[in-house]
Order: sequence, then C-alpha cells, then structure tokens
Amino acid sequence: MRRDRPVRQSDVARLAGVSQSAVSRVVSGDLARIPAATAERIREAVRELGYVPNPAARSLRGRRNSLLGVHAFEPLFQWARDGFYLDFLLGIEERAEETGNDLVLFTSATGRHGSGTVYTSEMNRLGMADGSILLGVASDPHELARLAGDGYPFVHVGRRDVPGVEISCVIPDYRTASVEVVTRLAELGHRTLTYLRDPNENEPYQDRRAGYQAALAELGLEDDSPGAAGRSGFDDSSVEDLLRRGSTAVVAESVWLAEQMMAALTARGLTVPTDVSVAVLETRSPDSAVEWDCLVIPRLEVGRRAVDQLIELVEDPRTPPTQTWVPCSMAPGTTITIAKTSQRKVEP
Repeated sequence: MRRDRPVRQSDVARLAGVSQSAVSRVVSGDLARIPAATAERIREAVRELGYVPNPAARSLRGRRNSLLGVHAFEPLFQWARDGFYLDFLLGIEERAEETGNDLVLFTSATGRHGSGTVYTSEMNRLGMADGSILLGVASDPHELARLAGDGYPFVHVGRRDVPGVEISCVIPDYRTASVEVVTRLAELGHRTLTYLRDPNENEPYQDRRAGYQAALAELGLEDDSPGAAGRSGFDDSSVEDLLRRGSTAVVAESVWLAEQMMAALTARGLTVPTDVSVAVLETRSPDSAVEWDCLVIPRLEVGRRAVDQLIELVEDPRTPPTQTWVPCSMAPGTTITIAKTSQRKVEP
C-alpha cells in the first residue's frame, strides 16, 4: 500500500480495529488493561504498516515530553556499583536537571545475543522519550542502524562503527591519551616496550592500539612483543619475552593484565617500577591497592556532553550526526620511573 505521508497511529488503529489511545498505550509499553489478543493485533498492524513512533516529529510540533531516555545494552546497575558507569550517569543526571529535562531509564529486555535490545515485537521501546543516550560495550550495530533509519534521536556514549550509517557519539579520546602515555615513557628513557593486549576487540580498544602504534612510530621506539603483534591475554611466556628482549616498560590495556604482570615480575625478584615500569590504558578504581600510572577518562564530562548533543538532535532533527571527542589525560601514579638501563637483556 503506497502512501504519500508517514504512517500515523490513526492508521494503525483503523487497521487493528481499535481506538487510537489503545495504539498509543501499546506502543509506549503500557499494557495495563489491554487484552493480550488486542495488543498482538495492534503489533501486527504496526508491523504491516511499518509504523515507527517519532519523537522528533513531536518536537517539531512543539509537543516535546522533556523526557530523555537512558538505555544500556547490558545490566546497568551491576556496572554502576563497580564504578564503571557511575560517573557517566552522574554527568547525564546533572546536565539533564540543568536543562530542565527529566530522565527515564529503560531496563534492557534480553535480545538475541543475550544483550539488551531496543526493539521488542518490532516496536522501539525508547519511543516515549524525546530521544535517548545509549551506553554499553555490547551495543548491537543492527539496532543502531535501525534507530538511525527510523529517525529516532540518540547519542551513543563511546565510538561505534555502524556499517553504512553515521551515528552521533560522544567519545573519550583514548587514541591521543595512549600517545601521551607512550611519550611520557620515552621521556623517561624507555626505548623497548612490551604491550599487553586485552581480549576486547571493540572500538575503544582499537583506538588505544592505534594511538600506541602511532606513538611507537613517531618516537622510534621498539615493541615486537606478542601483544603488540595482536596476541591477547597473559601467561608466563609474556614475562619471559619481556626479560629476553630487555624491555624496561610495559603498557597494559587493562588493570587486570597489569596486576598479572606485576605478580609475575615479583615472583622473579623484580619490582615495579624500579626494574620495570608499568602504565595502564584504563582508569584505576578508587579502591585499587596500586597507584597505577594510568588514563583518566572524563566520564562526568562525557555524560554532560551527551545530554547537550542529544538535546540539539531533538530540537532540530535535521542536525547531522556528530562525533564529539572528549580529551582523556594521564594520571600520575607510582608505577613508572626512569628506565633502568641495566635491566636490558636480562636472562629469564
């Protein structure tokens, strides 16, 4: 059936043989007092007509809800308790309050890969909000592409590459921060480095690796360790390789890798940083027993910027997708120092 205008709720109501208010309630997820058979009939009409709730259109008509959504593709509070998401959420909350918006948290239904999903029964669960901020390392590129195609305003926290589609992101600049870490080690006299690679292959880790390799090339440093060549994880051979090559510094993508390296060096009678310096391309937790020299991810600022960028998209849906890079920095700790040149070419 060809149409010269977007599908409306009234079209869905007509096809399903129900009131428009019933359609509105089912689309927004309010199924109270809606018989299951009626709700399914409405969903079938939604699928047949290709109806998509469009908060952007509400905005153009001056009918914003002043509701901004927050959706994570994995359990949110588990990570918030551990501190990973907490500052992102605090930044989002602060800026939403300052701009006169309320927040609505969408708890993720389980999708096909075990991660949170935006669409259930072919309907966008985020539709009641004017637009949403999306978080999570397990974000589904197919759903991101579909949201973009539907014209739903959203901003993703962290860089995500979606084939064939540009999306708005607010991105911690891990690449530049990795360059800063390597530059600092070079200034301390380290010439041969060892890289410890996390098994994660998502974009934030790709950015770290790109920055690291760029810094090696620019500064003329050496690293032919397995991690630099693409092997992830840690085992005894990681330490043996470091000692054989006379490496004086380790750059680890994650704290857990740095901890394993430190323990292995200690078992061989070597200390951090006197014998081997260790820097981490991740933020240390407040309760960490070791003051790692590491990255500082400006999570509060990232959350605040995500709100500003989302509001811009909601107020003018014609705004093109934008990638906003937020600088990271290096936090000084106690795990790097001047290179101990006598450590070079130590027998394992």
